[in-house]
Amino acid sequence: MNLSCEYVGLKLKNPIVVASSGLTENLKNMKKAEEHGAACVVVKSLFEEEVCRVSPTPRFEIIERRMGKLRSHTFYSFEQASNFDEHRYFEEVRRAINTLSIPVIPSINCISDEGWKKYAKMAEEVGAPAVELNVSCPHGSISFRGGDVEEKILNVARIVRDVVKIPIIVKLPMQLSSPISMASMLERIGVNGVVMFNRLTGLDIDVENERPIMHGGYAGHGGPWSFNCVLRWIAASSPYLNISIAASGGVGSGIDVAKFIYAGADVVEVCSLVYISGYEVIGTLLEELKKFMEKKSYTSLDEFRGKVSGSKILNNEQVDRRHIYVAKIEPKLCTMCDLCRRVCIYDAPYRAEKTYVISDLCDGCGLCVKLCPTKAISLIPRGKTE
Repeated sequence: MNLSCEYVGLKLKNPIVVASSGLTENLKNMKKAEEHGAACVVVKSLFEEEVCRVSPTPRFEIIERRMGKLRSHTFYSFEQASNFDEHRYFEEVRRAINTLSIPVIPSINCISDEGWKKYAKMAEEVGAPAVELNVSCPHGSISFRGGDVEEKILNVARIVRDVVKIPIIVKLPMQLSSPISMASMLERIGVNGVVMFNRLTGLDIDVENERPIMHGGYAGHGGPWSFNCVLRWIAASSPYLNISIAASGGVGSGIDVAKFIYAGADVVEVCSLVYISGYEVIGTLLEELKKFMEKKSYTSLDEFRGKVSGSKILNNEQVDRRHIYVAKIEPKLCTMCDLCRRVCIYDAPYRAEKTYVISDLCDGCGLCVKLCPTKAISLIPRGKTE
């Protein structure tokens, strides 16, 4: 089975890239990523803004949220830049390039035009195969100083494109008026790839002490909740771009990796999952991806890349709006928990002896099917007889 792919002209053995973070802050950690199957690493970002080079402690939190009986979590972090200065940083990049057999891509974040030029040139001089421009870090000043964020991103891309010949990758923020337009404009400037997307900036409050949790400020807000938004924009963008796309956000399984490939991503950056599961999870992702491909009889990623994107996704006019399904309860599985009746806004379920029954008021919305704890409810074609 062939998991190889291409990203900004680089040949990779598989689509898994470990994203810029503490997971890749030094050669020791980058080597762990390689040993567990990663095809590429993006080095923890070098910031021109020196205050960001020392992260506070604690800086990680797992935030759980409840909505009724449903739960979700956020990997909440205030991990900022590499603690190296530019000379030590690029020396570590050089060591990694000379030691590892996978591509090592430095990441830079600057607050001045001269800083972008200087760091990009240093990346090229140490032999980096590409450079990632972290113009959208949730902790960087570029995100907080106002003004036209889109124009700032384009200006940075122009500056760097003028001074280096190696491939340029721009890590986009999720808060753009049009990610497709932004990526298209970057392509015209000569950018070779985009990462969709960087984390959002979030906030949580310690109500006992009446202050922000952890370090007292905002923090990066990542986790599985972001997956569907990233998937949506990659699917919408990929048919219109001739540059590489790296998916980033919410990956939890090899099936999630496959979904990003379906949407048109070239590679998939992982971070939060590796933090909370360890580097070993990289191998798990690859095994799950292989099993999926075997089941579908795919022998390469190209066979299904972009298969569910662009015009393959229905627009408002194309969606079938006929109400052709209704819910049905299997009496043997019904425990009379009453949940279906409580959540139905159409008042369709009613009690009948030892089970609930769905009346003709059912609209076929499908919510009770997803919430039933015993899977006793299914959707069937309207008018179907027993």
